[in-house]
Amino acid sequence: MIRIMRMGQVPEEELFSRAQERLDVSGPVREIIENVRVRGDEALREYCGRFDGGAPESLEVTPEEMDAALSSLEPELLGAMERAAENIAAFHRRQLREGFTISPREGVTLGQRIHPIEKVGLYVPGGTAPLFSSVLMGVIPAKIAGCREIVVTTPAKGGVIAPQILAAAKLGGADRVFKLGGAQAIAALAYGTRSVPRVDKIMGPGNAFVAEAKRQVFGVVAIDMIAGPSEILILADESADPEFVAADLLSQAEHDKNASAVLVTDCPELAADVQAELERQLSLLPREEIARASIERNGKLIVTEDLKSAVEVANRIAPEHMEVYVREPMEYLDLITNAGSVFLGGACPEPVGDYYSGCNHTLPTGGTARFSSPLSVDDFLKKSQFMYYTRDALLREGGDIAALARRESLEAHARSITRRLERWSNE
Repeated sequence: MIRIMRMGQVPEEELFSRAQERLDVSGPVREIIENVRVRGDEALREYCGRFDGGAPESLEVTPEEMDAALSSLEPELLGAMERAAENIAAFHRRQLREGFTISPREGVTLGQRIHPIEKVGLYVPGGTAPLFSSVLMGVIPAKIAGCREIVVTTPAKGGVIAPQILAAAKLGGADRVFKLGGAQAIAALAYGTRSVPRVDKIMGPGNAFVAEAKRQVFGVVAIDMIAGPSEILILADESADPEFVAADLLSQAEHDKNASAVLVTDCPELAADVQAELERQLSLLPREEIARASIERNGKLIVTEDLKSAVEVANRIAPEHMEVYVREPMEYLDLITNAGSVFLGGACPEPVGDYYSGCNHTLPTGGTARFSSPLSVDDFLKKSQFMYYTRDALLREGGDIAALARRESLEAHARSITRRLERWSNE
């Protein structure tokens, strides 16, 4: 049963702990990456046979397979996906930025230019459910950013990818899709093979092998983040409905045995009611075993003295998802500084953001919301800067530049300036 914990009565290290099973897979992942780097497609086919029940005839999904997947969807699902895609696009279009040019001093021009990353790879987990929503959340911002090539990889059990994933890739605008999962997919994207193009940045969550592979190829390519198990924290007062709170906690607990579901409230009665409601609802879930393990391992019902203290606890935990289920939720928005995505009010549960609102659902986990952000168009862009000086501007400011260089004992830097100053001042 999930525990009720009172602030001040429980050691802080227990209150803020995230108990997780951590597998050291660095050795096997290193071997997989090196094998793919050296042997390319041959190694990929071997891994498909070993992990996915057989190597497909072609590692790449054909246009005919994409079209067939789209046409196979029932109209209700296809319509919902199309509307979700438009919501995601509308939100992310607002994130586009332009460069700038300024002339802060006479003879000096400075600026910043923004370019799309040319080639990006999106990893989509296979696991126990076809996470087609993750395809839309990754491909659409990349398309809006203007990336020239968007490559999707996802496991194909028996050589078959769930049609929802292929349909989402086509709806979002992916350029190529490959039947590859695990660390071998990350290696292929990082180094390239005869079939799989090398990309500049890899996005998307995955299991321990995928996360470790992303960690190991970082530097060869860029990555978005090392994603951990899913998290939800619900900040609630006495107005919250315990049935809804329990349902929302379980919406994340069913993801993974390491997932974290936390309620922080100033109402002891609500905590007790949620505790009972969780037990009732757990027995009704198809994924009860996973959700129960998550609740018993990482679930917490934290009771604080007041809502101000509850907000402080929530900010310290810095969850991936934070629901603010209080009487006046908008009054608390400015107080919340550490959360990946914030869901305001009792009519806005976490799945609204997972699928449909338009906000991105790829979020920082493990407390990294203290310094990280949701996936956005920015993740698919890079910036460069430029500067221009006239001769008079360098004559005016060159003395300062040379002085700074010499204070760092970099005489050649200084002379790059002074040689110009000496010649031009005598002309």
